[in-house]
Amino acid sequence: MRGDRLVSILLLLQAHRQITAKELAEKLEVSERTIYRDMEALSRSGIPVVAERGKNGGWSLLENYRTTLTGLKESEIRALFVPPSSQLLEDLGLARTSEEARNKLIASLPEMYQEHAKEAWNRIHVDTSTWRNRKEKINSFDVLKNAIWTQNKLKITYERADGEIIDRVVEPLGLVAKGSRWYFIASKDNGEIRNYRASRIVSAVPTAETFKRPKDFDLARYWASSTKAFIESLPRFEVWAEVSPSIVSRLKFTDRFVQIASIGDQRKEGWVPVKLLFDTEDEAKGYILGFANQIRVVKPKELQNKILNMARAVLAFYRDGE
Repeated sequence: MRGDRLVSILLLLQAHRQITAKELAEKLEVSERTIYRDMEALSRSGIPVVAERGKNGGWSLLENYRTTLTGLKESEIRALFVPPSSQLLEDLGLARTSEEARNKLIASLPEMYQEHAKEAWNRIHVDTSTWRNRKEKINSFDVLKNAIWTQNKLKITYERADGEIIDRVVEPLGLVAKGSRWYFIASKDNGEIRNYRASRIVSAVPTAETFKRPKDFDLARYWASSTKAFIESLPRFEVWAEVSPSIVSRLKFTDRFVQIASIGDQRKEGWVPVKLLFDTEDEAKGYILGFANQIRVVKPKELQNKILNMARAVLAFYRDGE
């Protein structure tokens, strides 16, 4: 407890040019005599605390010590105080704690740097939500959060993407936020590490059995490797096409169903050659048909006929409805 109080005294001394023993005692809820003993302890440990007597006196730190306490550069301060996602902090139940920690960090800085820290927080804001934010409901999020700290095995009921329900006992290793979605990282009994979309965990119940966390497991490194492997395993359907110049700018700001692999120079007849990448052929057909006569497929040839058949089916459908 005393160690925590000494740190708090240092933070308060840095946040104020001068502060009285009475003010310190009130803030820390101890007696003034205790504050004087703490000051003696700080002085003996080599921290230059200075007492100025008189009506306007009080305790302070030598300015040189204040400057060298953190050793942070201005750019490092900005990096440290870039605000995290408020939504993710809310999910973790750490929003208020984060604000309190930020205030303590600001107080720990030399006075000349405190405004830089506050401005970094005020000039950059991180929002991980989407424009049409549909927050996923996570039934057992508190259980998942607790389990990664207590290292209790969990019995989870999980719904796969295909709708199959499975029951499994897992060893919790961490939580990862991807955009506004949470993923639960855990290992199975055979040591295989798997990713579970947290919103698909129907239930999670802690067991009495604990486990030893792998000493060489690095969550960030694992997630980077897992993400790379997932992306490389995704199916890819390539389409070579020609597009109207009027939609080129729209293609550059396209949605998640297509990637623009290349855009060529406009040809004499007015068309612009492009190479488009889709996950599946069905996505390609729907996307290209949506542009009507603004995109024409060059290859694969069979895709031309499939899109043509879709267009005929749409036309017949609306004619029959007249």
